[in-house]
Amino acid sequence: MRLTPADEALLSLLREDARASTAQIARRLGLSRTTVQSRIERLQRSGVIAGYTVRVADDFERDRIRALILLTVLPKQMPAVVAALRAMPEVRSLQSVSGPWDLVAVAVVPTIGEMDELTDRIGAVPGVERTTSSLVLSTKFER
Repeated sequence: MRLTPADEALLSLLREDARASTAQIARRLGLSRTTVQSRIERLQRSGVIAGYTVRVADDFERDRIRALILLTVLPKQMPAVVAALRAMPEVRSLQSVSGPWDLVAVAVVPTIGEMDELTDRIGAVPGVERTTSSLVLSTKFER
């Protein structure tokens, strides 16, 4: 499905606040409420919008430790490593990337000690050859 610039703007607003009313979204986009509602329904029917999720308050997240963990994975071990990381609730997302690393994980935990323990667990996953971690100091914006 090809998205229009209005569809992209709508998706961006929904990423910010999926609970915003259709009227609020319509005002921000300069479209009618009916148009916004029909676009949302069309995006849902076509599978572009697959569901909605919870965003935790910035105040709560600000007190947590967030890190980017870069991983090198042994050949043919990718599916097992991905499955192991998916089973760790502290790992919020996992991307396959080009370059010297194979995967980048975003991890969130309450304390530095728990981040230390998590990075050790990740490094011990069979198939993980090497990890490097960087703590996130602040998030400028997130969609």
